[in-house]
Amino acid sequence: MNDTNELVLEVADLHTVFTTPRGVMRAVDGVSMSLRAGETLGIVGESGSGKSVLGRTVMGLIADNATTAVSGSVRIGGHDVHAMKPKDRRKLWGPEVAMVFQDPMTSLNPVKRVGAHITEALRLHLGLNRKDAHERAIDLLRQVFIPEPARRMKQYPHELSGGMRQRVVIAMALACDPKLLIADEPTTALDVTVQKQILDLLASLASQRNMATILISHDLGAVEGRTDRVAVMYGGRTVETSLTSRVFARPAHPYAEALLASIPRIADAPHTVLRAIEGAPPNMLAPPGGCSFAPRCRLAQDRCREEQPQLREMSDGVRGLHAEASHLGACHFPLTEVTERQEVG
Repeated sequence: MNDTNELVLEVADLHTVFTTPRGVMRAVDGVSMSLRAGETLGIVGESGSGKSVLGRTVMGLIADNATTAVSGSVRIGGHDVHAMKPKDRRKLWGPEVAMVFQDPMTSLNPVKRVGAHITEALRLHLGLNRKDAHERAIDLLRQVFIPEPARRMKQYPHELSGGMRQRVVIAMALACDPKLLIADEPTTALDVTVQKQILDLLASLASQRNMATILISHDLGAVEGRTDRVAVMYGGRTVETSLTSRVFARPAHPYAEALLASIPRIADAPHTVLRAIEGAPPNMLAPPGGCSFAPRCRLAQDRCREEQPQLREMSDGVRGLHAEASHLGACHFPLTEVTERQEVG
């Protein structure tokens, strides 16, 4: 169990840059964030916004090499992840930080039994003997509500359904009781009913363990009600971040507003046409000048096309007691200020 209010994750000015044959791509461009024990942060945005690369960079799965440059600071439980040697970084995976990947079928080795996937980490990181690791693995499968866990231990991934495989991946991630869990699109390729079960399971386990959680998703409906704070990403940058309830109730950035407007609502009349965001996400190999959302923004002005906005406190009359609760946005003409001017006028 993690200490209450412990600062688990600190990310400062993080950059992940890929050098490709077609040019340089800034997949993550100056992202900063923090997370405390028991908190859940949702990271949302369209495909290609940098969400998954951010998660893998935080995890330490993307390291400096000939074609990749990582700069900035990532501290997990007080450890500077990118300053560590690879062998020392691997020691963090399990006890300090774990990840649930998008596709459980490719996350699991098809020629290894389910039990071997879980007991391997238990024996490596916790030093358990074969018998104790086996019993602990069965208990973990039981915790994620897999029926007949002892029998499932002997099966191969292809013998399980997609939802069952994802539960196995979650059991693997929780095996060493990590302080931070990164769930990267954990419901990809699952039907709607199973999606809800998996998301509810993650939320329940995080609450029981007082575990910090990052939920990465393109589905805003998945993060609403399941996260404490949300960060909206576009073009590799954070364009808005605050308490989830605040962003959903009064978004400051036009992109966040457009994402929220695209969510189907139960209260909508039958056959209501969904609002799509016009245009396409930016080409990260040749991003536009100024604000990367300007070509698609209904409020864009000349300044937006010439000057890149920086994250700043939104003038919505609300200030958080902690930095994590502030309402920050990267927009020259945020919706909160436009609304205020209209109300004053």
